[in-house]
Amino acid sequence: MTEKPNDSRPQPNLPECSVFVGVSLDGFLAKPDGDLNWMDEAAGGAGDHGYEAFIAGIDTLVWGRKTFEKVMAFDKWYHGKKRVVVLSHQPLDLGPARARGAVVEHRSGTPQDIVSQLGASGARHLYIDGGQTIQNFLRAGLIRRLIISQLPVLIGQGIPLFGSLPHDVKLRHVATRTFPGGMVQSEYQIP
Repeated sequence: MTEKPNDSRPQPNLPECSVFVGVSLDGFLAKPDGDLNWMDEAAGGAGDHGYEAFIAGIDTLVWGRKTFEKVMAFDKWYHGKKRVVVLSHQPLDLGPARARGAVVEHRSGTPQDIVSQLGASGARHLYIDGGQTIQNFLRAGLIRRLIISQLPVLIGQGIPLFGSLPHDVKLRHVATRTFPGGMVQSEYQIP
């Protein structure tokens, strides 16, 4: 289903939607099976690369179901008491996440509906994550900030960051940083 773009002007009382993501140089978020193991080595070692400063300003994480399932396979819950909203049209068992201390809920609907509902519940800054979820929110005209870390590795195929768009999306370059090991991180705003 293709989402129609909304009016790109900021709407009052709607939370800001941002993306912070790492991709291979050929534009993939993960390998076709969802594997992320290539990321640590390609990132040039440990370090948050700006993630901690970014996440400090976020009150709600919005993930697709596959991202949630991937995070649940990690050794522990890394998101503390941040509110996590998992988008899926299928039923989800959130019990294991809650047992790990997660503040997690399940929602479904269009990106516009989700943002409106979360804004009405007090959310002010959403972190959008997951390939299809990012693409849907971008097509809907809701993403305002993109921070993309390109890792110096080609994986050849996988889950792409970007998909088809109904129109060009103009970006305003904010900054680009480089890190030891060759990672390049660029930040853009969507006016």
